[in-house]
Amino acid sequence: MIAVARLAIVVGIGGLLPFLAAILGLFALPEHSVAISSYFYLYSAGILAFMAGIYWPLAMQLENRCYPISPLVTMLLSQVFFITAGIGLLLPVAAQIVVYTLAYVALYVVDARWMKGYWPDWYLKLRLALTAVVLVCQVAAGVWFVMAQG
Repeated sequence: MIAVARLAIVVGIGGLLPFLAAILGLFALPEHSVAISSYFYLYSAGILAFMAGIYWPLAMQLENRCYPISPLVTMLLSQVFFITAGIGLLLPVAAQIVVYTLAYVALYVVDARWMKGYWPDWYLKLRLALTAVVLVCQVAAGVWFVMAQG
């Protein structure tokens, strides 16, 4: 049987492939940039919502405890990230660049600062590495957008 940590690493790295493929596609296939950009932000929204979804079951496990964060706040955080992911899709590309970049930073900060006690050490290391790659992709998409506009 595969260990949870190994499985999370494999799935996490696999989850980066669409981000990386989209960025490569933006620069290598400019004639398809509108479709690729749409795909990139749709995937960004999906992963953001997926990652925020972990807070909902965690809140149910917290029950009436409130350290370091209450179940109510945990559930609200889940919804804030989920709604941000959805609303972000309705925004122009220039706003999507900002919204998804900041949302991924915020999601990591919540995990590393307020939820740290609930995650194994390996998870936060993995999340930092995965988040760093996603942020590089978000910035690369922004660079591509600025270059395409100029």
